Amino acid sequence: MIRPSTWGSLPGALLLLLLPATLRAQQASLTFCAYNLRNWLSIAAETQAATAPRDKPGREKRKVVEILAQIRPDVLGVCEIGTPDDVADLQSRLKEAGLVLPHLEFCRGADPERSLALLSRHPLTQRRSAGALAYRIDGGTLRMQRGILDATVLAAPGFEVRFLGVHLKSRRETPEADQELMRRSEAHLLRLHVDAIHATQSQPRLVVYGDFNTHRNEPALQEIIGSRALDSHLLEIPVRDRHGLLWTHFWDAADVYSRLDYLLVSRALRPQVDTRLSRIHDDADGLVASDHRALVLVLKPPAAR
Repeated sequence: MIRPSTWGSLPGALLLLLLPATLRAQQASLTFCAYNLRNWLSIAAETQAATAPRDKPGREKRKVVEILAQIRPDVLGVCEIGTPDDVADLQSRLKEAGLVLPHLEFCRGADPERSLALLSRHPLTQRRSAGALAYRIDGGTLRMQRGILDATVLAAPGFEVRFLGVHLKSRRETPEADQELMRRSEAHLLRLHVDAIHATQSQPRLVVYGDFNTHRNEPALQEIIGSRALDSHLLEIPVRDRHGLLWTHFWDAADVYSRLDYLLVSRALRPQVDTRLSRIHDDADGLVASDHRALVLVLKPPAAR
């Protein structure tokens, strides 16, 4: 019998065989985290108007890093981050906390301040993000505010996962058009993107995630999920916190808890979802970091199941 005290000197492959089955399963899994960071931005003071988002305070950034260090994602999809320099700041802070995510995809749409980013421990094999998307309402043309982040991660040999990240139009009224119609139009663009992937790729393993700014019973989410009769139909993963609650966003001005953030997967990926470990990360002080909570999706490569 080989004692645990001597494991550190063993080759990695032999060590993996000696580990208990539960630990081997954990090592083989891929942990994905989707997180709205609430304005991780760096805006020069001289350019800040009264209505512009403020710089994210250091206390909030430190709490974001603390939460992510607890989750330890292999792949991290974030929204409400600013420039590539802001993404580099996040990567640097995570590295200091022992979480190294060197591979990156960045996507910016019409919004000049808030962007999307995907950070990964594993290499990216494809980057097909779409930032210059547009739609029409009442004869006018509007651009999708944050675009669609699209990156494929090589999670394990023979196991690629394609991540589609979005941050749909907020629920605030705007002078350009009705906010609900804008959000439904952006959701339609995402649906077209998913359909196009299925038209060119057989049984793609997709994760569609982000802040959809929509409730479960509203048309925008139904548009994204698509018809059950289609191969491109997406399946919702209804993650919960340790209390069994589904809310992902807190609007402090109205004391309203809502579910605005979602995890959806393609049919081909659904068998790899570990529903026992997938969850909403529950932290007693989590609202210090953001008005959104982090969503965690755990995937098992086919050979590990």
